[in-house]
Amino acid sequence: MLTVADEWTVIARVRSGEREAYAELVRAYTGIALRVAVACGAGADAEDVVQSAFIKAYLSLGSFKDGASFRPWLIRIVANETRNTVRSAVRLRAVAGREAALSRGEPLIPESADPVVAAMEEERSAELWAALDELSDDHRDVVTCRYLLEMSEAETAETLGWPRGTVKSRLSRALKLMGGLLAPGSEWEPGPEKGGGDGHG
Repeated sequence: MLTVADEWTVIARVRSGEREAYAELVRAYTGIALRVAVACGAGADAEDVVQSAFIKAYLSLGSFKDGASFRPWLIRIVANETRNTVRSAVRLRAVAGREAALSRGEPLIPESADPVVAAMEEERSAELWAALDELSDDHRDVVTCRYLLEMSEAETAETLGWPRGTVKSRLSRALKLMGGLLAPGSEWEPGPEKGGGDGHG
């Protein structure tokens, strides 16, 4: 992953007319962008969504805030583009397409010792995905960032543009909602929140 300084070196080159330099950002963040698109429900349309998001980001580089990180900004664009793509789709079609995308792409959920991520990896199909799909956009986004993409609390707050207290409260609510949506007897327990004890309020 590029540092913010690396990102801005590339952005400065693009702004100065070296358009091909943008490919460095595309190469660096295509993987995370695809994971976000799939996690947000793009399914088989994930690659098209990501391509569109990169184009929109490129066209907006002129107004991108100096010194800001490109990665969370791109993730927000991908999430919004995914919603625009799937909003009119039938839910069952979106879920089926997502499973197809997962079967031929990189794993959505990386290996992790975290109980939530481990449980999702073991049961990634029907029940957990169905519960995730039932959440509101905000609740789905916070679960996606914190557990599927393994972002810290601070990274999640930056990506979603929320105060950290909002991240905590919405994550707690989302996990309770998911637990209530799962069938009785499902072996799924929310693990302790990650990245919350880094000394910041």
